[in-house]
Amino acid sequence: MNLHPTAQKFIVHWGEMGTRWGINRSVAQIHALLYLSPEPLAADEIVETLAIARSNVSTGLRELQTWGLVRATQVLGDRRDRFSTATDVWELFRVILRERKRRELDPTLAVLRECVAEAKAAPAPALPHLDKRLGAMLEYMELADSWGERAARLEPAKLRRLAKLGDSIFKLAE
Repeated sequence: MNLHPTAQKFIVHWGEMGTRWGINRSVAQIHALLYLSPEPLAADEIVETLAIARSNVSTGLRELQTWGLVRATQVLGDRRDRFSTATDVWELFRVILRERKRRELDPTLAVLRECVAEAKAAPAPALPHLDKRLGAMLEYMELADSWGERAARLEPAKLRRLAKLGDSIFKLAE
């Protein structure tokens, strides 16, 4: 596959951003290529286009599938799986939000809840501010969790409409 220079620029940048988000560069580049592709791609097409090792492509595709970002499809008469991703950015946002919540926020909330319970149960806290600071962190994380849950349940069109409210939401709080 011959990529347009603009597509190349986006794919390279998406890979760079992926590393900043804690995602392997190759995985992010595979996702970017699939996002820009007008049709599902076979793994060997991804290898050739991105010039990365077949093992990296296989691993990356599996990781993207566990995130729910990539799905495999088949074409009649072709044994190879072909891979695609959603092209609705709001749907992608919802999928990533749900998965990051599951992988990052849920375990953090569980530990925070345990820590708050332990701090409250301690006869004399080792640090005077421990209970207060852990409680504040838990309150914040639970609020963020609640907002994320609500956002993830919204249909993409409604999520987009909510985001477009922009400054008017903040003006309500002033």
